[in-house]
Amino acid sequence: MTVHTLSVIIPVYNEEDFIRKTIKRVLAVNLGKIEKEIIVVNDGSTDGTRKILEKLPKKKKGAVIKVIHKRNGGKGSAIRTGLRDAGGEVVIIQDADLEYDPRDYPLLLRPIEEGDADVVYGSRFMGDRPHRVLFFWHMVGNNLLTLVSNMFTNLNLTDMETGYKMFTRQVARRLDLKENGFGIEPEFTARIAKMGCRVFEVGISYHGRDYSEGKKITWKDGLWAFWCVMKYNLLG
Repeated sequence: MTVHTLSVIIPVYNEEDFIRKTIKRVLAVNLGKIEKEIIVVNDGSTDGTRKILEKLPKKKKGAVIKVIHKRNGGKGSAIRTGLRDAGGEVVIIQDADLEYDPRDYPLLLRPIEEGDADVVYGSRFMGDRPHRVLFFWHMVGNNLLTLVSNMFTNLNLTDMETGYKMFTRQVARRLDLKENGFGIEPEFTARIAKMGCRVFEVGISYHGRDYSEGKKITWKDGLWAFWCVMKYNLLG
């Protein structure tokens, strides 16, 4: 598949300490002839994020930058908003906190460019790339969620909950996502499995942050994710 444009959707909520650096990192990634379309969705931030985003140029280093402001609705809501504006042949979700490194984009792109994949997951639990060591119980929860999801989807993913999911425009057009919060991850997986998408997984680096650095996901989100696995695999 020849890729001309990569749409990077960045959902943002209260990330004044990270958002400049995140956009700078995305802009710095060398993708050869592939142009980047950066869609930043401000999900009702109450800190200085909005002011920072309002000062962004509409184009920089050959990349188009779109900023959308909306009321707070959660990560899933912000992603759905960004998808409506995405025009690239390929789309990736980029968390604003830089736990995931944009320098890994070429790794995720390769299976799509080679015509092997419709969807590529960046796994934090495979490969030999660097990972910050954090949160044993989060790892246990992620592994359990992935296991239960795999049982329903018949996929053999190692990291269903990863924030790095790259997919083609054709997949994006067929998605009918409903979740507003972090339940978007198991919902996405259930839907692409039912669609019969060709799914690949590649090992990525992971620079996790702790709660003092602004991490937002909690055990309640984990419980809701289990419910979403059941809901979207059994009920649709």
